[in-house]
Amino acid sequence: MDKIHHNLKEKINSIPALPGIYKMLDSHGKVIYIGKSISLKKRVRSYFTRNHNWNKIERMVSLIHDIEYIVTDTHLEARLLECELIKEMKPIFNSQFKNDEKYIYLKVEDYNIHNPLSLVYDREDNSYGPFRRRSFLINIIDSLKNLYPIVRDGESYTFQYNLMPKNMDRETFEMNRKTLLNILSKEEKLTLFVNELEKRMYEAASNLEFSLATYYRDLTYGLNYLKKGIHEYKSLLSKDILLKIPLSKGYKLFFISEGQILLKSTYTNLMQADIENFLSMGRSLKSSSTGEFNEKTNLDFRDILYSEIKALPKEMVKYI
Repeated sequence: MDKIHHNLKEKINSIPALPGIYKMLDSHGKVIYIGKSISLKKRVRSYFTRNHNWNKIERMVSLIHDIEYIVTDTHLEARLLECELIKEMKPIFNSQFKNDEKYIYLKVEDYNIHNPLSLVYDREDNSYGPFRRRSFLINIIDSLKNLYPIVRDGESYTFQYNLMPKNMDRETFEMNRKTLLNILSKEEKLTLFVNELEKRMYEAASNLEFSLATYYRDLTYGLNYLKKGIHEYKSLLSKDILLKIPLSKGYKLFFISEGQILLKSTYTNLMQADIENFLSMGRSLKSSSTGEFNEKTNLDFRDILYSEIKALPKEMVKYI
């Protein structure tokens, strides 16, 4: 704190210990970083009172000339506002949320002997996502080539690891394609496939085939990432949700539908009649909503909502 100029030190000392977002500005007034915290004072002070091992942070701190902040009622709102402002301003020292146009979809291809799965930038037939991690998905696509053809066998799947990918004739390709669609479209089928891969992993390890066990382990991890991206958010997207988050004085209600906050309101003395009126207003907004949004952009907001809802005590969350 001794190394910063007097005005900035005063600004830091005046920041409240409340939830919200902060903006770091350089000497030209340009926002170079946006962050959020459940306690703005504690978080902002940490930049100037700690020794940072990461050169990027050291460089950013050396450029900070001013700080602005916005207080929010809840940590949820701070996270959502941070995401919104980063997308809008694209500060140079932020890495997340800025490039959602580059998020991609995993597609099950029509007859294409070399690429049963591919990546596309826009929603198409038989595509899943969107996902952020392009290189991660490429590794999954390449790894699965060593298992083709994957055959549906009753309630399970049979496959054989091949050191070099096998060429599939059209009939075999179509059978494999139907299996991939079955696995990716239904959560329980993807779980069965992952369970079979885990069984193969343990078998390989017990036979001291450690490179093969590592292959199955990495593929299992990758498919669980797909499972989360495709299926885990269904409860959030398919139901209306009422959040009741306590404040220092009263409560804040949120009405969430299809992964978006449609209505929020603060109450000093919350009564059951207030909740019923709030739900009625939320349902009215839902019925008049067009439901149109960019699902790539919405991915980041959806993830924030999902993680915050999962972290809240059950008494604060009601699925309607």
